[in-house]
Amino acid sequence: MTIGIFATITPQPQHREAVEQELRLMVQHSRAEAGNLRYDLFLRDDGQAFDLFELYVDQAAVDAHRQSAHYQHYRAATADWLSAATQVRVVHALDLAPFSQSGERS
Repeated sequence: MTIGIFATITPQPQHREAVEQELRLMVQHSRAEAGNLRYDLFLRDDGQAFDLFELYVDQAAVDAHRQSAHYQHYRAATADWLSAATQVRVVHALDLAPFSQSGERS
């Protein structure tokens, strides 16, 4: 079953740019993972918090992502830069628009 993850990351103001750089690096690596269908980064209207939308083919792909070197690097690098714990919501897809093999909507 396809699994979606919505995550909200709120950096301390003085670390916002550094967190964004680390997130962009993680996005690049995460999109290349086997089992990853989407990994999209958004900036909130307030310009201070980020949202990630992640989509995986199954729980094994989620687990592999969380064990990956780039995810572990991101967690270690940003541990002291966040103003709040990352909010994570895991959802199970019921009705998704079709995607091509490249991950783009068709």
